Amino acid sequence: MKNKFIFLIIIFCLILIFLLIFFKTYKNEENGNNNNNILNMSSYTAKIEVTIKSNKNTTKYKMIQEYKEGEYSKQIIEEPEQIYGLTMEYKNNNLKIENTRLNLSNIYEGYNYITENNLFLNEFIEDYNNSKNAIREENDNEIILTTNCRNSENRYQSNKILTIDKQTNKPKKMEVQDVNKNTTVYILYNEISYK
Repeated sequence: MKNKFIFLIIIFCLILIFLLIFFKTYKNEENGNNNNNILNMSSYTAKIEVTIKSNKNTTKYKMIQEYKEGEYSKQIIEEPEQIYGLTMEYKNNNLKIENTRLNLSNIYEGYNYITENNLFLNEFIEDYNNSKNAIREENDNEIILTTNCRNSENRYQSNKILTIDKQTNKPKKMEVQDVNKNTTVYILYNEISYK
């Protein structure tokens, strides 16, 4: 009788351990140890470094990006110094460009072309989620998502690649490539927070 009781306690403990491990694994997946959270984000703020390569030169920018789904998307230039403070905000189908240093402001009403802005993370996510050719690759430290750009007629912006740090589940970098797989835009995410 005593041996039966000990045997039942051991079985109960093993089942309890199994259930704890199972629920801990399930909770970790639900809380974002995969890239699903970033693919479903509704807003973000990021400090980024952008390198744009053309046929003749390379230009580097430091900027802050903000995005809130259904409300606005915004970029504020921090470098180069000569355009510091230049702000571009897209809201309610209008583009507002401000230069705080020169006290200048222009508003372009009915501006639709910003929706093809491959500098914004939300545009990558929308293209990735809607693409039939989206690719997901993983290694020990990173998740690499690849998709086509929405406007396939632009030969300088054909593919986009987003690299996500597996441990933090935050983007590390994004590349936009031309039809020859040369990087035309390189974005390094120095800081980012998203919901």
